[in-house]
Amino acid sequence: MTQLLDIQNQSDDRGIPIDEVGISGLRYPVVFDDGELSQAVVADLEITVRLPADRRGTHMSRMVQAADAHMQVIDPREFASVWKILADILDASSARVSAVLPVAMRVAAPTSGEEAWQVHDVRLRGDLSDDLFTLETTVLADVTTLCPCSKAISDYGAHNQRSRVSLTVQGRGDAAYPVAVSTLIEMIRANSSCPVFPVVKRSDERVITMAAYDKPMFVEDLVRQLSLACRAQVVGHSVEIRTLESIHSHDAVARLSWSPM
Repeated sequence: MTQLLDIQNQSDDRGIPIDEVGISGLRYPVVFDDGELSQAVVADLEITVRLPADRRGTHMSRMVQAADAHMQVIDPREFASVWKILADILDASSARVSAVLPVAMRVAAPTSGEEAWQVHDVRLRGDLSDDLFTLETTVLADVTTLCPCSKAISDYGAHNQRSRVSLTVQGRGDAAYPVAVSTLIEMIRANSSCPVFPVVKRSDERVITMAAYDKPMFVEDLVRQLSLACRAQVVGHSVEIRTLESIHSHDAVARLSWSPM
């Protein structure tokens, strides 16, 4: 049998290390299970490693094999040990994996009780570097915000809009997954003027409209409220909010980051 050359395993004399190299856009069926939620989804995976200056290439085919063998169940609580296995398989001192996946939750309307699935995008980004494992958990969710200024100056009514929230919490080591995805979703919904719902009947619309009117907030209010909720749990985090303004030709944005250290 002809011996095939392993070109990527050759040495490199240019003296330039590569921060990250690997595969991206790998769509793979997995089961997301964090003890609170468990469901089969299709994840979009990215797997990269740090490449030393003296190595020409990395083992990209091994990355797909590693995903198949060790990531068919995505449990953020077990990521630290999984990442160490991946680093060993890939013969690397560091490994970074990003998994973007949809998570669905049953949501009931406030008055009619009608239920339907509501889908939120989740991103898990784990990084193992020199035996230190860190994880960023991001939830993307939409809520309603109602303008306090509009309410104060109008004879009746106030403009409201859908606001898109990105909430990221950071963890490391044994506390890499400090807050469950379902809890993050509920934090976003609870701290808005009013949550959004997949099914809204007329009785629900009345309650939702009045709930938002009773709890007006600027984008600045919402970003601070979410930060307070994370600080109460002493969790490092970043929040980004974009309100899709209903009476302006622009959006409003706010960003905030905080670390307990």
